[in-house]
Amino acid sequence: MSMPAANRMTLQSFKARQGGAKKGHSLLKKKRDALKTKFQGLLKDIVDTKLEVGQLLKDASFSFAKAQWANAGDDITSTVLERAKRPAVTLRLVADNIAGVSIPVFKHTYDANSDSAGQSLGVAHGGAVINACKDTYLKAIVRLVRLASLQTAFKTLDEEIKMTSRRVNALEYVLIPRIEKVIDYVTMEMDEQAREEFFRVKKVVEKKKAKIEKERLAEAQATNSISDQAIDAPSMFDDKKDKDLVF
Repeated sequence: MSMPAANRMTLQSFKARQGGAKKGHSLLKKKRDALKTKFQGLLKDIVDTKLEVGQLLKDASFSFAKAQWANAGDDITSTVLERAKRPAVTLRLVADNIAGVSIPVFKHTYDANSDSAGQSLGVAHGGAVINACKDTYLKAIVRLVRLASLQTAFKTLDEEIKMTSRRVNALEYVLIPRIEKVIDYVTMEMDEQAREEFFRVKKVVEKKKAKIEKERLAEAQATNSISDQAIDAPSMFDDKKDKDLVF
């Protein structure tokens, strides 16, 4: 991986990216934990609802068999289908939000007016048994809708947990270590540049000091030379007699 230029701006930029990556990692981890908690709750609800649906379907099958027997063994299926003009139970899809994840939920609506066509079924004999069979199947349908919602949410959460886990692992084991590696490299290079700059300044200062010392010594030598010349000059107060001058 090619490293960027080692300067303070690069260091600040990657430190900001590191902070953002760590914050995103923390948020995604919390989201994953919340989804896993909801996932475990859904799993328990699915198991309980499946057991309940299984029992209700058994009861509905037994009720249908009793309705057939109460109707003198005649098949009432064709009669029910003929009288059913509009559906009594309809479904609509709504969205639920769990930790920022949109979960599809099925909502059922029961219209008793649409189901009035079957009220006169079995008036001659077996009407109460047929109505009980209808009520049992209605309860089974309601629980089936509930089970469908739970299983859809279960599958959606499973995919979301896998995707969130991949993001968390990518941040934790790839992106953040890569950013930290760049920060360490830039810091090391900047420290090396600072040491080189300190060494260069130190050398410059030493050279300046040596130059100043050399100039001071030269100036001192020049001063001493002038002093010596001044000392060697003849004095007018000496006892030595000057030579006679001939005019």
